[in-house]
Amino acid sequence: MRLDRDMFLLALGGLAALAVAMGFGRFIYTPLLPMMEQGLALSKSQAGFLASANYLGYMFGALLAASPFVPGSRRAWMLGGLALSGLTTGAMGLSDSMVILSLLRLAGGVASAFVLVFCSALVVHRLTANGCAAYTPLHFAGVGTGIALSAVVVTTLSMLDVGWRGMWLAAGGVSLLMLLVVWALVRADMNPAHGGGTPVREHPLMLRVLVISYGLFGFGYVITATFVVSMVRDIEAVRVLEPVIWLVVGLAAAPSVWFWSKVAKRTGLIGAYAWAFIVQAVGIVASVAWQSIPGLLLTAVFLGGTIMGITALGLMAAGNLSRRDPRRTMALMTASFGLGQIVGPLFGGVAADLTGSLTMPSLVASAALVVGALMVFDRLRRDESAS
Repeated sequence: MRLDRDMFLLALGGLAALAVAMGFGRFIYTPLLPMMEQGLALSKSQAGFLASANYLGYMFGALLAASPFVPGSRRAWMLGGLALSGLTTGAMGLSDSMVILSLLRLAGGVASAFVLVFCSALVVHRLTANGCAAYTPLHFAGVGTGIALSAVVVTTLSMLDVGWRGMWLAAGGVSLLMLLVVWALVRADMNPAHGGGTPVREHPLMLRVLVISYGLFGFGYVITATFVVSMVRDIEAVRVLEPVIWLVVGLAAAPSVWFWSKVAKRTGLIGAYAWAFIVQAVGIVASVAWQSIPGLLLTAVFLGGTIMGITALGLMAAGNLSRRDPRRTMALMTASFGLGQIVGPLFGGVAADLTGSLTMPSLVASAALVVGALMVFDRLRRDESAS
């Protein structure tokens, strides 16, 4: 009973860590973007550049997390990443300079990758080692929880006439306070030993497909995830959704890992991973083909309902297929994901400026997700035929 309680608190600490680093440090940029575009007269290309700076840092952070330059306690690196995330988030409200804002988003990306890689390696490894893997969805629910909380913070502060600068400062303050919660819940004596575990058979071909498809996922989701609130503001027929659209994304994301884990019991882990790609592709097409209140709500539900489902299933599947340190496997997947994210906002912003809408880049993003799903389905079919 004591072990079960400790593992629940550990998963809760993982939830809080991801909520801070991902929900606030990374994704609060989306609901704040329309106000920043207005206040700083940003073009879609500039907005996309700021997003890509964050994702460049995210990719660099993932690669660094897997390197020998960051030895030692996973908990210490996780807490350091959370501190850096909170500081860079708050500092976004202190500058008008594109250079400084870009550097802050870059550093914030490094911080969020460190938290995801080190926290997930620590929490998932410890939960699995103690027979409490059922708590894993609670850990990954942190991203959706953070997105929902960030939407509540932005909407509440908007009602109080707080500008985008004050919102960044508030988000940074909340993040630093949450650092204390994580410090208390993810205790030092929970740091798992490196290596260990039961050796598993290596599956290099499927692992390679997962890494490539994970990069396509990064490219596929990020254009809509970056610009969906701006899209809602720009379309008069759905403008009423602006205060709630990001909240819907977060509420859909929070239980998504639990939902896709249930799907995985029927289709297998990798099968569920591929089907989630298809669902997300449909949601992205809806954002440009059905620009109405029901259509954009469908986009929000399908986007939020798959982001962390794909993330968690992909990381768990890759870990199951590799004998390496789970930190390194997760870092490799995260780096591929980060590369897709870097290209996505740049492509989406420039294409939107050139064509006058997000229709073309959104359809390209949806196609990338379909390609990723087909790659996985094909590899599964080949593996089943060979067995």
